[in-house]
Amino acid sequence: MTGMRPDPLAPLLALDGTVIIDGGLATQLEAQGNDLSDRLWSARLLLEDPEEIVRAHLAYFRAGARIATTASYQATFEGFAARGIDHAGAVALLRQTVALAADARSRYRSERAPDDPGPLLVAASVGPYGAMLADGSEYRGRYGRTVAELRDFHRERMAVLAETKADLLACETIPEVEEGIALVDLLDEVDAVGWLSFTCADGGHLRSGAPVEEAFAPADGSPRVVAVGVNCTAPEHVEELVARARAATAKPIVVYPNSGEGWDTVARRWTPASGPRVDPATAREWVAAGARLVGGCCRVTPDHIALLATEIRRPA
Repeated sequence: MTGMRPDPLAPLLALDGTVIIDGGLATQLEAQGNDLSDRLWSARLLLEDPEEIVRAHLAYFRAGARIATTASYQATFEGFAARGIDHAGAVALLRQTVALAADARSRYRSERAPDDPGPLLVAASVGPYGAMLADGSEYRGRYGRTVAELRDFHRERMAVLAETKADLLACETIPEVEEGIALVDLLDEVDAVGWLSFTCADGGHLRSGAPVEEAFAPADGSPRVVAVGVNCTAPEHVEELVARARAATAKPIVVYPNSGEGWDTVARRWTPASGPRVDPATAREWVAAGARLVGGCCRVTPDHIALLATEIRRPA
């Protein structure tokens, strides 16, 4: 293991105060006409149409996002093996997720330079164990796996992504404390820095039912964790979760909730939002509570991100 890597978020936070990150990558890929009804989800396009992934990243950069999260959320050795892809091929595809986001960043810079010379980052997504199962387990947690078993599952994928030119790892949609502990351990083991983002059932508990304070504590104790927060969570819970995070850690707080729409598991369709949504007014409340990085997850589009980017830092 080498010396500690510098915190890639620090220059952005110093420059902007509040950093806008991207929205739902799969959401934008579907809006571009891609069918993601596959166990590999957005990672399927790594095999079939990688240019579509570049287009999606570019849409978020053009909307004002300063950080792109890669298409590696559901990209695992186990998932690729089930599609007949050997180990070497899986490694190449994982590396490709970072290269595609970096390509989009380069294209955006060529379009906008020198009008937008500020830092732009690529965060390599590390989805939870449940995402590999492709059965919604990431929204329940309670896998029945030990911390050691979860370290073993994540280790090689994180090592491959840490060796790319990604600026940091985005360990995201984590539903249980044990998985958070495993990921914090591995950041040190693979010599990487990253953020740790949990998915929550309400304003005080992870999807597994554990108090969020138990999840934030291991992240607070690690210098490898450069931000901590929540994603893939209903917007109505975010303000309370930010307050709980601020009480538990001095790390920058990252929030990127779902749009506010609901998912009907029987009809398999999205239902209209009945509460707060991802919009500038609501996001300002998160920032006032202490959030420093703000974006969106499922059903949050480049249009949403553009509104946040242009209005979130305006005086109230």
